[in-house]
Amino acid sequence: MISLRRIDPDDPGDRADLVAFMTGNEFPFHVRPRWTTEQVESSLAHGSFRDQDNDSYWIEHTSHGRIGLLRFQDLTDDAPLFDLRLETRWRGHGFGSQIVDAATHHVFTTMPEVARFEAQTRVDNVAMRRVLLRCGWVKEAHYRDGWPVPGAEPVASVAYGMLRRDWRTDVTTPVPWDDEPR
Repeated sequence: MISLRRIDPDDPGDRADLVAFMTGNEFPFHVRPRWTTEQVESSLAHGSFRDQDNDSYWIEHTSHGRIGLLRFQDLTDDAPLFDLRLETRWRGHGFGSQIVDAATHHVFTTMPEVARFEAQTRVDNVAMRRVLLRCGWVKEAHYRDGWPVPGAEPVASVAYGMLRRDWRTDVTTPVPWDDEPR
């Protein structure tokens, strides 16, 4: 079972744990795969983990304890995004769907003004793309060369969305792909 525990960046324990987590793991499908202590501290100072637009949670598993980090972004927009990072040793264990479901539940039960929730990932992050589809999210965009890759050519970015009404009714609203004027 997955639960979310809000991180307090002003708490010395949470702060130290966040620095250790971010610097102790590699995140190959993120824009910045490796973090330094200075980068984490700078991000903390700028509110990237907790301010009006961002909020962060430890992902906790009933049996395994803390397994990752979930950050909600663009909270002042109509459609927030999430950033999911699992500790290296917990990847590939099937937790993705539980975490995405917990994140979606959190957004739609605690943010009544939010009508849609969004996710973006690299085209080659097949595991995350499968998780999103399994959880009822809909692919809405494919941005060619939209994801920068340090030291390499950019790859495509793929965007997914979940509508509150789809989440509430468990009925998917289709994307009208063939709506070009003729």
